[in-house]
Amino acid sequence: MKKNLIIAVLMTLVTTVLFGLLFPLLITGLAQVLFPKQANGELITRNGALVGSKLIGQQFSAPGYFHSRPSSAGTGYDAGNSGGSNLGPTNQTLIARVQGDADRLHAENPTAAIPMDLLTTSGSGLDPHISPEAAEFQVPRIAKERGLSEEAVREAVRQHTELRQFGFLGEPRVNVLELNLTLDEISAKPATR
Repeated sequence: MKKNLIIAVLMTLVTTVLFGLLFPLLITGLAQVLFPKQANGELITRNGALVGSKLIGQQFSAPGYFHSRPSSAGTGYDAGNSGGSNLGPTNQTLIARVQGDADRLHAENPTAAIPMDLLTTSGSGLDPHISPEAAEFQVPRIAKERGLSEEAVREAVRQHTELRQFGFLGEPRVNVLELNLTLDEISAKPATR
């Protein structure tokens, strides 16, 4: 019995050190050497200041910025509290939020159909992308607010449209943070977040 207990304790210590310490350090080291940008969260800096991550959505509320998808992560875009709202289609809170967003978007662009990703949250609530259709929907507002031609704004959207991964996985998408940063660089009239 004593021998079995000693073997069990030693095995626990050895596997804890191997798989709880050495293996994670090895993987972290390899990630830092092989993929340093991705391993560190694909952070984006401008003029020496951190402005966000390419991987985590954030809220842009000023009219001169492309708006992200709605977020249900915590109080909105809370990376420490990501997750969906888990509200069902008949939940009155969800219905009221979607109706309010639809009314606001319809007032912004009354002749265009509202893309679904401007009304629905993602599973994490932190999706950094919108569809090209959602970007196109916002082009007239952005162009007017920034004093740019709609074609100049559309060209920025085209530059930031990512195609399907490997040609068949996912859907085309536009990274909102990167697009807004490009607009800040080319804009005649900078917006405030």
